[in-house]
Order: sequence, then C-alpha cells, then structure tokens
Amino acid sequence: MRLEEWLNGRDGAAHTSDIYAAGFSRHAVSTAVDSRRVLRLRRSWIASKSCDPPIRAAISIGGRLTCVSAARRLELRTPADDHVHAAVTPTAARFDPDGMRVHWSSGPAPVGRHAVVDPLINVLYEVARCQEPATALAIWESALRKRLIAPEVVSRIEWRSARASRIAEVAGVLSDSGLESHFVMLMHAIGVRVTQQVWVDGHPLDALIGDLLAVQLDGFAFHSGAAERRRDIEADARLRLRGYSVLRFDYHQVLFQPELVQPLVRAAVAQGLHLRG
Repeated sequence: MRLEEWLNGRDGAAHTSDIYAAGFSRHAVSTAVDSRRVLRLRRSWIASKSCDPPIRAAISIGGRLTCVSAARRLELRTPADDHVHAAVTPTAARFDPDGMRVHWSSGPAPVGRHAVVDPLINVLYEVARCQEPATALAIWESALRKRLIAPEVVSRIEWRSARASRIAEVAGVLSDSGLESHFVMLMHAIGVRVTQQVWVDGHPLDALIGDLLAVQLDGFAFHSGAAERRRDIEADARLRLRGYSVLRFDYHQVLFQPELVQPLVRAAVAQGLHLRG
C-alpha cells in the first residue's frame, strides 16, 4: 500500500512514529515527501494531498479538529463559522492562532496522543462549551438523529461541564413523554393545571387545560414533511369543530423558550379559551 493511501484511511494525516510503526521506512516517507505525493505539515507530521484543510490547520498548531469543525465533518447540523476549531493541550507550544478558534481543554473521553480529530463525545462537549445553547442543542440533536450516539449513553457520561450536563439532561427528555412532563412543569410554574393524555375522537391530546384548551406538542422525533403537516392540520381542524381551541408548540419552544410558551398560555386562559361556555 502506498503511503498516501494509508494516510487517507486515517483522516488524511499521521505522526511519523505511527507511520513507521505501520511498516513504512524513513526512506519511503522521505521519497513520498520529495516527490510531493504527500505533504510535511510539521517536522513529524505527514498528510496526504486530499487531507481536509481544517485538519491540516489543526495539526499546524499542534492540535486536533474539534467542536463545530469536527461536527461538520460528521455532517451534523452546524452553523456558518469561518474559524477552524482545534483542541490543544495546556502545554502546547506557542503558535499563530490566526483564523483558529482554540480550545484549551479536553473532553471526558480519552484521546490518542496523535489523534487528528476529536472523538464524538469530546466534540459534543466542546460544542456545548463554545456555542450558544440553542445552536449546541441542534448539533447534539443531529448526532442523536443520525444515531451516532444513543440518549442513554449521553445521560451516563460525566460531562464535567455545567453547560454540557444541561444539554445532556435535555437530551434525556426529547421523547414525547419527557416533553409533556416538561410542559406540565412550565404550566405548574405559572399556576396552570394540566390534564395529560385526554382522548378526543379516538385521538390523544398531549395536554388539556380546563375543558377546551388543547395543547399539542411536536416532539424530538417530529418531522415536518408534507404528510405530517397535513395530519396535524386535520387533527387541529377536528378539535376546532368540536369547540376546542388549539395551541401547538415544538420541543425547542417548550425546552428553551418558556418566555414564549408561558405568556401564550396565560393569554389563552385570560381570554377564557379553556372554559366551556
């Protein structure tokens, strides 16, 4: 196997000690560099020409790709960000951080000395510490949706970060039942009593306030495709024809926008929409 092929099977770059341990001689490495089949990034780091530029940038400062930069490689839902996010050790030598977002930390998962990309757990950890909560949650959700990590695994990790722990708690209530419980707590905080799992016309309501204020919650598994949208329109129409007023919230609003959800419910109750005339 040629050196560049071997590198491409390892995220495109490797430390020379790992290259020699894989059976490549010093002469083979020098020849590949001299012929420009591969690139020497630092004295002891070699990369293939197809190695992702963000990985090269991370290696150039003695770090490894992390946070949104690593999440993007996994095709997770990430925000626009022109910086390369790299994790470095506290003892890293001086370097020029121009164009870089440097993470002077290490996540809860162990990392090999010569790793060029953080493992997913550490990527999520850095995302939680670096990004706004809503953005971080979107990235975590993306990893869960792709089944790159399971919610029960997330909940058992010792995150060592208040922000990461908070998102991990939210990940544990992304099921419909957990979401409903969270909504009930929001209502309890403003003195509104909620009845759960009331059946109307053979279909369950997520929550009922009073006699006629129906609340429907679109959970984590909800997909806003045309078929699902038509189903919801039909369900809401059936309720209105039976005299119900309908409020519909998605999981993000319930979990992260209580300042939106609570006033809307308050206003509906103040208008008497929950009462049978």
